[in-house]
Amino acid sequence: MTQAEALDILKMGKNVFLTGAAGSGKTHVLHAYINYLKSHAVDVAITASTGIAATHLGGQTIHSWSGLGVRDTLTDRDIEDLMERQYLYKRFERTKVLIIDEVSMLHHFRLDMIEWICRQMKRSEKPFGGMQIIVCGDFFQLPPVTRGDVLESEFAYKSESWLYSNFTVCYLMEQHRQKDNTYLSILNDIRQNRISKKTLELLESRIGKDLELGTEHTRLYTHNIDVDVVNKRHLDLLQTNSKNYKMSKKGAPSLAEALQKSCLSPENLELKVGARVMFTKNHPEGIYVNGTLGLVKEFNQYGDPIVLTNSGMSIQVSPQSWKVEEDGKVKAEISQLPLRLAWAITVHKSQGMSLDAMELDLSKSFVKGMGYVALSRVRTLDGMKLLGFNDMALVVDPEIIEMDKKFQDLSIDAINDLKELSKEEIALAQENFMKKIEPEEKVKIKRKEKAENREVKKSTQEITLGFLAEEVPLDDIARARGVKAETIISHVEDLVKEGKAPDILYLKRELKRSELENILGAFAKCKTTTLSPVFNYLLKNKKKQTYLNIRIARLFL
Repeated sequence: MTQAEALDILKMGKNVFLTGAAGSGKTHVLHAYINYLKSHAVDVAITASTGIAATHLGGQTIHSWSGLGVRDTLTDRDIEDLMERQYLYKRFERTKVLIIDEVSMLHHFRLDMIEWICRQMKRSEKPFGGMQIIVCGDFFQLPPVTRGDVLESEFAYKSESWLYSNFTVCYLMEQHRQKDNTYLSILNDIRQNRISKKTLELLESRIGKDLELGTEHTRLYTHNIDVDVVNKRHLDLLQTNSKNYKMSKKGAPSLAEALQKSCLSPENLELKVGARVMFTKNHPEGIYVNGTLGLVKEFNQYGDPIVLTNSGMSIQVSPQSWKVEEDGKVKAEISQLPLRLAWAITVHKSQGMSLDAMELDLSKSFVKGMGYVALSRVRTLDGMKLLGFNDMALVVDPEIIEMDKKFQDLSIDAINDLKELSKEEIALAQENFMKKIEPEEKVKIKRKEKAENREVKKSTQEITLGFLAEEVPLDDIARARGVKAETIISHVEDLVKEGKAPDILYLKRELKRSELENILGAFAKCKTTTLSPVFNYLLKNKKKQTYLNIRIARLFL
């Protein structure tokens, strides 16, 4: 299934299990849907099974959001206690869509407890209280962490609530991280538990294999102690003055503490000129992303570090915030530089990252799927130096392989069902779902605007301007207007020329960061604002782009 097909299904209001291999774009689809819901003022709960995954989406853990906390059991008395909490009751009352990311790390019994809480809070016997429920993840990734006192732990798909929720499976098949076909075949072999002699030979060929001279890379280890030792040793070797940055916290202590634990930036960060660092947050304008690597080049007059990234960009880094928000109010907030030392990180903390180069030690792998998670972080085989691997490193759960086949078959069924619908029927289903969940205040505004539009007919550019002001994605504008995306870009170009365009920085998200850089670089090289020379230049340099993408990038010259 493509990302566009999955997004169409989500917008129709179906309960969805969004899955696919590492690098298939699951988080991208979630972000697109979240932005779509927010553009319609729909209350969406953005959660994940772990704090790290939650920060990637700008949300909180499902345990915190639902009020479940760290409980392993739930009684009627617990439910009564939760229902007496006014803030929690109001939270559920408002929420129309619930997203749970990294569902592979959520125990089956906890998903059932969360579903029970939802039904009680929403006073409905429908699954999850009638909210649209979206669970996302890949069961080949790391499984739930089990404490000694937790018994009979199973994957989330074995829960009763999973069965009742009637999930439409959206299995993303595109690959947006690995472009190396040889390396993709290695990952697929591991994923399907069919390790061939050739796969072993290819992996063994990277043991002790030095990376290309001058290549900056990150070391991945399975245990925290190894990471801390490596980072401290390298920092101490630098003969430069150090600067220390302490995390600030405010708001509800328990929420602030949870934010701190889930934040990839440490509470106390020590930096020196020459320190190898990694960004731990996505910049709102795409200047850097979680996982961008670089070196501390210097400190400015205010003491802020200036980082030179691997791509050659110089970035002045200032503190960023991680927040827990509810009903438009900040409940807790922490602030720290979005950096961590990055000579080494753990495999667990690497989930969701894309690396250009890494040095990897899998000789102490201790859980199924750990090797697959680690190996799938890097884009190419040549970008990996392997220090070693044990028998567990290449093992995936046989049960997951069987379930994955079922998920793929169910996804094909979903694609076929979607193809049976016309574009008009899909659009109508999406419109009807939005009418069902859109806040009454928003509906009133729309009625008023509709009445005003009857009085004063707007030009086609003015209608597009309204969508831009709400930061609606390009494809959604085109679909709503019944025209091609190229037509909408023409409107944007006219609005920019006339000085009438609102802030359109969000349109940068239509392109990958590397695509935007390549296109803008081509404009600079060609010394023109004309499309054809840039198109031909990119084609010649094996960086082919569509004319639509080039036109989008040209808006930001």
